[in-house]
Amino acid sequence: MVHFLFPSDPIDPKLADEVFQEQTVEMRKRGFGVSLVSLDGLNEGHPRIRAEIPGGASVVYRGWMLAPSEYDELVSLVRSHQGSMLISQEMYLACHYLPNWYPLVSEFTAETKVFPANADLPKRLASLGWEKFFIKDYVKSLKTSIGSVVSKPEDVSRVLAEMEKFRGTIEGGVCVRRVEESCRQLRKALLRNQGEAAQHVWGCTRRGLRLRGPNCEPLFLN
Repeated sequence: MVHFLFPSDPIDPKLADEVFQEQTVEMRKRGFGVSLVSLDGLNEGHPRIRAEIPGGASVVYRGWMLAPSEYDELVSLVRSHQGSMLISQEMYLACHYLPNWYPLVSEFTAETKVFPANADLPKRLASLGWEKFFIKDYVKSLKTSIGSVVSKPEDVSRVLAEMEKFRGTIEGGVCVRRVEESCRQLRKALLRNQGEAAQHVWGCTRRGLRLRGPNCEPLFLN
């Protein structure tokens, strides 16, 4: 039996987080059970699940990204309710941290180098000889302020400083991804209209080119 677990609203924990409320309605319409978990409680060490999880259920978490320690806590919490997470802690980490999944798809995505957060990054980036660099930690990039793409190696220090300012930490280490022209071409096509984007994708596949998203992340077509 598959059962879904969503984060509760921070103000009214009897409701799902506003972002996920439509999903909870649709899941119930389709006959799936739904429970809620307080992410604040998860962080503070007194988590609570609302709406009981059926014993033996395989639980799917649909919610905000969790740090590894938070997901571990969630796994334990679900187990205490006689359920089991569909995605184990090991599976979560395999997909959550870029250095874990990159070797599995390296031939389909942008070239990436991984460095410790305390490395001499301006020097290391200069040695790569790339025109532009996409900077992120093991999980996320900088979506605000100056953004995550730099062309001068010395600018990496400012990106990381802003990332730590807005996010509070650099998680794991620093991942530097090579910005490629094909990414920009695809992004322009996607922004123009879907028809032209489809033609671009078809042209890439005909020529055997690897497809990537706007930030050079793997692009999977369904």
